[in-house]
Amino acid sequence: MDTLAYLDPRTGRIWPLETPRWCGDAQEPLLLTDLPGLTPEGIDRGTRSLWRYRAALPPLDGAPISMGEGCTPLVPRQLGGATALLKCEWFMPTGSFKDRGASVMLSLLRAQGIRAVLEDSSGNGGAAIAAYAAAGGMRAKIMVPASTSPAKTVQSRASGAEIELVPGSRQDCADAAMREAAKIFYASHNWHPFFLQGTKTLAYELWEDLGFRAPDNVIVPCGAGSNVLGCGIGFSELLRAGQIDRIPRIFAAQPANCAPIAREFLDLDAVAPQPTIAEGTAIAQPIRSRECIGVLRLSQGGAVMLSEAEIGQACLDLARSGVYVEPTCAQAAAAFAKLLAAGTINAGETTVVVLTGTGLKSTQRVAELLGVAL
Repeated sequence: MDTLAYLDPRTGRIWPLETPRWCGDAQEPLLLTDLPGLTPEGIDRGTRSLWRYRAALPPLDGAPISMGEGCTPLVPRQLGGATALLKCEWFMPTGSFKDRGASVMLSLLRAQGIRAVLEDSSGNGGAAIAAYAAAGGMRAKIMVPASTSPAKTVQSRASGAEIELVPGSRQDCADAAMREAAKIFYASHNWHPFFLQGTKTLAYELWEDLGFRAPDNVIVPCGAGSNVLGCGIGFSELLRAGQIDRIPRIFAAQPANCAPIAREFLDLDAVAPQPTIAEGTAIAQPIRSRECIGVLRLSQGGAVMLSEAEIGQACLDLARSGVYVEPTCAQAAAAFAKLLAAGTINAGETTVVVLTGTGLKSTQRVAELLGVAL
């Protein structure tokens, strides 16, 4: 196998993995060079976490930072007149899928000697980085917009992270974090390619869940695209390893109020972003949009834009079937119904709907949907 390295997928330039970095020399977003994938014999079946797929991850010296992330339920539910398989990713220590990326990224960075990390996120990403840094004996600083509700940072604060409030917009916060990266290592869930090595384990887990075969379709809520890219990476590795015959069709669900990836994929004019109930996917300038669109095209999947009403109704419909998730990920269920109605997918196919975060993270939003005052 060729030596694993950081890769700029747009130019082909590589950098050695041994030197910690979060971007290219000119702030290019990076991936890793290809890994060979895994066979069923390579799974560590005695490990009840995503680290059962350790043989498919970049080499790690020592024990990982793990709290049992991964191994989430796959639950059949009737949606829009057909059965979908709900991948319940909120069954993780901090309540969202971001634990996959945080566990792998911080484990690898700690092994490289990084002891303090910087993140910019007011939501699930910040909570995951704060928790896994605490579990790994690392220091975390989380930068958030000054307008962020104090309730959204309680989880990160409770883990011992330093919270810095940044005046201005979400983009102002991201820009400030990039400047701060000169002082503390920028372990961004949006930027660092190690994070995607964690999210790719979703593909391996679905493959194992389904008796070592791929589903026909995977629908994911999409903001910066870490689950789109993770599924693309993971299923591509399984294809190279001869474990599946094709990559499943991957569909990105985005709120119509902020859908830059979907609009580009569907060849629609760009519009200014508007507030959305699906706030976890409200990423106006995703740094890897080109790579995300590449995965959608390679897999022969697509993109779906959802109205605020469709997202809200899907959230309530799921809750009334016992599945309490945040509106951000309920849009994947709404997308399933739209794709089914359009004939893009059919009821006889195996379709996975990825639900990424617990409804407990969005009490205020769900209360608004219910018309309940808090």
